[in-house]
Amino acid sequence: MSVAPEPVLSIEGLRVEFDMPFGRLVALRGASLSIRPGEIVGLVGETGSGKTLVCRSVMRLIPQRGRIADGRILFDGRDVLAMRPRELRDFRAHDVGMVFQDPFSTLNPVLRIGKQVEETLRVNFGLKKSEAQTRAVELLRDVGIPNPERRALSYPHEFSGGMRQRVMIALATASQPRLLLADEPTTALDVTTQAQILDLLVRLSEEGGMAVVLVSHDFGVIAQVCDRVAVMYGGHIVETGTIEEIHDGAEHPYTRGLLDSIPRLESAGRPTRLPVIPGVPPDPADEVSGCVFRPRCRYAQPACETVSMVLEPVSPGHETACPVRPFAVADSALTARAGARL
Repeated sequence: MSVAPEPVLSIEGLRVEFDMPFGRLVALRGASLSIRPGEIVGLVGETGSGKTLVCRSVMRLIPQRGRIADGRILFDGRDVLAMRPRELRDFRAHDVGMVFQDPFSTLNPVLRIGKQVEETLRVNFGLKKSEAQTRAVELLRDVGIPNPERRALSYPHEFSGGMRQRVMIALATASQPRLLLADEPTTALDVTTQAQILDLLVRLSEEGGMAVVLVSHDFGVIAQVCDRVAVMYGGHIVETGTIEEIHDGAEHPYTRGLLDSIPRLESAGRPTRLPVIPGVPPDPADEVSGCVFRPRCRYAQPACETVSMVLEPVSPGHETACPVRPFAVADSALTARAGARL
């Protein structure tokens, strides 16, 4: 029996707060997540659920007024939150890379693409100018940019959205990090370019054993490339499992709601109205007791008002934070009725 490798990243009970003029905001309320080498984990949920903030917390890039109030972030057993400035800089330069959602706002508009890649290589790895130029072209070629020698002389505005995203991936993977955080890397791209970027992430993970956290609000994107998926809502991880477990046997009502909201082509007859989850996500400024999804959940019970949002095992590797588990009850009832008829 093979032994599963230790997680490269472990997030335990992460709580992030912001001190605002009008009061305190709680953006993450106890999120927990782990990822192993060579694994691609999808982080999915509605806008404002805390997906990007999880990645920024790992990088220690919490926006102004924010702070990590509780929890632990372990990278290869090292406490990221206890890292001193020099250690943190080395961690960001060599161990973890991040691809931000909007490459155009991340790249410097007045510097040529090659110059920006070279600058990263010289600052982080101490390469000489000629070495950095050669390596920059190699990185651009590795991420599928055609004619990299010529395109290295271009400015960001001369690249398409997909090409700029490839440059960001080249920058993030220049040090061959053990962990890549990809924050909505395909949101603004057409379907063909989106597929190419996803294939690139899979190739980089398979070739180097790099762990990847892929942030998305699109279950279709997650299903294409991820090994596991973690569903976020209101600053919590509410369900985790393999793609098959989540797609075929989701236990949390919020996860089911997301899956039901995916548009589908009707095989016959008139298309039906697309289901939606009623209500809106919780306001981070509001105090929340019990299940954070309770106000929008049609299966809510009185016990949900005081329950702790803790992931409990459904099966090996599949966990949910729903104590009611209405779909498990329904599935059991269907199985019992089917057995009685036999």
